Amino acid sequence: MPQADPVPLALPVPLPGPVDWAWLRYASLALDDLYDLLALRSAVFSVEQNCAYLDPDGVDRQCWHLLGRGAQGQLMAYLRGVDPGAKYAEASIGRVITAPVARGTGLGRQLVAEGLRRMDTTWPGVALRISAQAHLDRFYAGFGFAAVGGQYMEDNIPHIEMLRPAP
Repeated sequence: MPQADPVPLALPVPLPGPVDWAWLRYASLALDDLYDLLALRSAVFSVEQNCAYLDPDGVDRQCWHLLGRGAQGQLMAYLRGVDPGAKYAEASIGRVITAPVARGTGLGRQLVAEGLRRMDTTWPGVALRISAQAHLDRFYAGFGFAAVGGQYMEDNIPHIEMLRPAP
């Protein structure tokens, strides 16, 4: 039986148009915003990554929410900015996610850069602490985060705590 040719690595492809960013407090989210962000988080974290946790964890109400919508209004990227003291002493970002159709486009880097810009404006001079999936440590290191402590398991996925000093 002949062997199939190996699947070529996917090259990054550009998104079809610009991303529209919205930075909203929980109380300012429209119902459709809330539905879309919970649907995207569920599709990736609960279904794709099989995380065994209740996604609406009570922290969302104390957060800013960064939504990146594509040209047709579809939610392509999302993260939440957590107030200092709500999860850690420092401010934090979490639930960092791009829609599966947007992977490989560079949107993840764009999302984190935009999120950090918004966090630095919202909480100037405040450090950021995150709980990152361990395989993303180099990705976050590119944004100034450094590992603090060793790996630990969270939802059956290796994680590492990382800190970005105050700018």
